[in-house]
Amino acid sequence: MIDRVFLIVLDGVGIGELPDAHRYGDNGSDTIRNTARAVGGLHLPVLERLGLGCLGNIEGVSCTKDPEASYGRMAEKSPGKDTTTGHWEIAGLILDQPFPVYPNGFPQDLLAKFSSAIGREIIGNEVASGTEIIMRLGDEHVRTGKPIVYTSADSVFQIAAHEDVITVDELYKISAMARALLTGEHAVGRVIARPFTGTSGNYARTSRRRDFSLTPVGETMLDRLCAHGYEVYGIGKIDDIFANRGLTGSNHTTDNASTLQAILDRTAVDFKGLVFANCIDFDMIFGHRNDYLGFAQALERVDASLQKILPALTPRDLLIITADHGVDPTTPSTDHSREHVPLIAYCPGVPGVNLGTRNSFSDIAATVVDLFGIGPWPTGESFANVFQNHKE
Repeated sequence: MIDRVFLIVLDGVGIGELPDAHRYGDNGSDTIRNTARAVGGLHLPVLERLGLGCLGNIEGVSCTKDPEASYGRMAEKSPGKDTTTGHWEIAGLILDQPFPVYPNGFPQDLLAKFSSAIGREIIGNEVASGTEIIMRLGDEHVRTGKPIVYTSADSVFQIAAHEDVITVDELYKISAMARALLTGEHAVGRVIARPFTGTSGNYARTSRRRDFSLTPVGETMLDRLCAHGYEVYGIGKIDDIFANRGLTGSNHTTDNASTLQAILDRTAVDFKGLVFANCIDFDMIFGHRNDYLGFAQALERVDASLQKILPALTPRDLLIITADHGVDPTTPSTDHSREHVPLIAYCPGVPGVNLGTRNSFSDIAATVVDLFGIGPWPTGESFANVFQNHKE
């Protein structure tokens, strides 16, 4: 019997292009394997023990003979390759159509409404890297007080502002106004507040980023767990991604180190339910900047943290490690990539099995509700049977 599930999303850690990757310009994307090759091999002894190397040809990570965890990979069934879509599908929601994207910037009438609502003109309105655009437009922003609006290949409306020009609280307020405007045909997946600090030529984004996501368009496994009296505790930006719905508590950590520590801390808490955590650094710091060395080092730091987390688990716990999309730091693109994601499921004392290639991220939702006896789930295929017959 499983009492607690610890679900960790390594944001952006994909493992090989999906069959339709060419439609997204992501041919050849393979985040983990390409990163491993770029750095001459990864050192991930814990993930190796859990079976990550059995997903194939990861330089430095072998396929152990008897993996301690069940392992596989999952294909995204929803269209798109963004954080919101990936997390919602993990939680059991499959989208029929992707969120809107704006490769040529946002319509002027929409921006006029936004400017009127916030009482400020804007600058930018282009597809850009967040670190690059604040360097290029930061001085104009500081001089004029006009927030920088930009997007990417993903469905995001991003607003950057210097903390000394527009306070963080005010930036959150105008981001909430943008969220209220971006509905219907312009219902982007996320509005992202991007505060930064520094001086001319030396601007840097801070950790006070906040995402304003759409409210999920149907029941998620989080909602069902809450409705049946289970605890659902979010760590990292889970509260933002699910618009604070379906959670009994949260800890909005802002980097991998604090997220992993928060997960370890929750292992000492007596509860029944789900801990749902997002490790943001892969995507936010390394993937979008094509920093494959930093990406590799971040993987190795996660592996080191697992050395502390695994011994804290009991035979009534299940640890699931996965991702929401890829963000291959070795390709020319700095955007997300349409990839499979790894699936590692560890319960102390339960022998690992090959879970194969799953047809949907929502297999996780189907599994979790089955394990807590509140299934079935309408989408996805449960692999709960691997753990349900486990005897302590």
